[in-house]
Amino acid sequence: MYSETRPWGAFHVLDEQPGFKVKRIVVKEGGRLSLQSHKHRSEHWTVVGGTATVTVGDKVLKLTRGQSVDIALGDKHRLESLDGSTVEIIEVQFGDYLGEDDIIRYDDVYQRS
Repeated sequence: MYSETRPWGAFHVLDEQPGFKVKRIVVKEGGRLSLQSHKHRSEHWTVVGGTATVTVGDKVLKLTRGQSVDIALGDKHRLESLDGSTVEIIEVQFGDYLGEDDIIRYDDVYQRS
């Protein structure tokens, strides 16, 4: 469907229909997404490669291939690649609006707003 490059890596939209979107997210070694939340969507992340450092609320998890986490609507969350390898996840978004502008950033090493 389409891809976007970001400072931390890239994402590839695999499928999108009303109410859901499926992405493959690739985080390069040392890459870190912003600490963020969403007003219109929840997410389910499944690790398919590497070791992901995942923050959801006040919990920090290390997830490996086949492990997954649910991110509820409004939860602050972050995905990082801190263990010396590229991280790949499959993200499934659910919600009434799935645009890339539905991001509230609380902390971002790349200084995006």
